[in-house]
Amino acid sequence: MSEGSAVRQLRLVVTAADYEAALRFYRDELGLAEQAAFSSPDGRVTILDAGRATLEITDPGHAEFIDEVEVGRRVAGHIRVAFEVDDSPAVTARLAAAGAEVVAEPVRTPWNSLNSRLEGPAGLQLTLFTELGEDGAVS
Repeated sequence: MSEGSAVRQLRLVVTAADYEAALRFYRDELGLAEQAAFSSPDGRVTILDAGRATLEITDPGHAEFIDEVEVGRRVAGHIRVAFEVDDSPAVTARLAAAGAEVVAEPVRTPWNSLNSRLEGPAGLQLTLFTELGEDGAVS
C-alpha cells in the first residue's frame, strides 16, 4: 500500500425518512456523541461518533450461523450494524423503551459475548454486544 492511501475512517451513511426520530434514537438513546452537523437548502446531516469502526465481512453461511446463535433463525439482510456496549441487557431495554423492536433478547454466544438483536430506526438491524471475560463476567 502506498503512503497516503490508508483508510482513515469508516463512515456508515444512513438515509432516514424520519430524520428527527432517527437522530433522537441513535444520539440520545444509544448515546452516540454528535461530532458535526450540516445543512443544505434541501436537508440536514448529523455525524455521530460511534467509537472505533471495523468492517466485518462474512459469507452467507457464517451470517446464517450468527443469526441462528443470536436470534434462532435467519433474519438479517446483507447489512447489520453491531455496537459494542457496556451492558447489552440494559441498553437493549432502554432502546426498546425508545421504540426499537427487540428481535432477540441478549444471549451468550460461542464467541463469549452477550448479544441482542433489534430493529432500529431507518431500517437498521442492530446487534448490541458486550464482551464477556473468561469467567463469563462482563469485561
